[in-house]
Amino acid sequence: MEEQQDQLNVQQDQEVLPKLAVPDTAPRDTFNGTAIFDVSNTSIYYGSFRAVTDVSLTVYENEITAFIGPSGCGKTTVLRSLNRMNDLIAGARVEGDIRYRGVPLYGKDVSPIAVRRRIGMVFQKANPFPKSVYDNVAYGPRINGIRNKGKLDEIVERSLKQAALWDEVKDRLNKSGLGLSGGQAQRLCIARTLAVEPDVVLMDEPCSALDPIATGRIEDLMHEIKSRYTIVIVTHNMQQATRVSDRTAFYSVLRDEKSDTRTGVLVEYGSTAQIFGDPQDSRTQAYVTGRMG
Repeated sequence: MEEQQDQLNVQQDQEVLPKLAVPDTAPRDTFNGTAIFDVSNTSIYYGSFRAVTDVSLTVYENEITAFIGPSGCGKTTVLRSLNRMNDLIAGARVEGDIRYRGVPLYGKDVSPIAVRRRIGMVFQKANPFPKSVYDNVAYGPRINGIRNKGKLDEIVERSLKQAALWDEVKDRLNKSGLGLSGGQAQRLCIARTLAVEPDVVLMDEPCSALDPIATGRIEDLMHEIKSRYTIVIVTHNMQQATRVSDRTAFYSVLRDEKSDTRTGVLVEYGSTAQIFGDPQDSRTQAYVTGRMG
């Protein structure tokens, strides 16, 4: 029943999907490359609470962009706004302009479901479906109408190889995905995301529950796939940000003593080398040197 409803959603989205196609003249910066996301003067609210205020940044194609900052600074809120996941929260709204390849992401004719097919997400906690390894990866392609067994086999193998998991699971594709280790389960979720061939992969602290070896594998994987995908990652691990990202955005918190509220703000955005080696804002410097948590 759930699969039939998803298929119906795909059919309903067919008229919207072309609106998210890459324009013939995608926004281009002569130095930085193709702009995937342009976020301009964006604030995000949950009801009357302003969680993030006045964020402006550009995310570029085939790069890894890291969002760092203390808890409660809004970095996950901004990440979720890039594929409209916040739409699932009652009372959430976005003010300002977020464009994906030049297209207004929150345009009235743009389907959130279509957006999420183009812009996949890997969550903090691995969440394999209670299905076989094969069916976890094949789920998205099946929803999108692929039924040919040979084609599905090809997609599953390719996606698991891209996620650096094929050699570990190729002999147990019919076993439950719930039986994998934490690191394997997270890579299975990445394979499941890649199986629908998204343009962008968003990662919300994908290594926070993993040991150093599993974390290293995920980081190696990000480097391997960034030639095909644009990646945005939220991480509390500053060493991870320096290892994997091309650009880093540092968020902090503005405190209103009168109302006792905290609002996230983008403090500084630049190349990772610059943010960690030559920060321009004292708050950035305090955070990356460990003097402010």
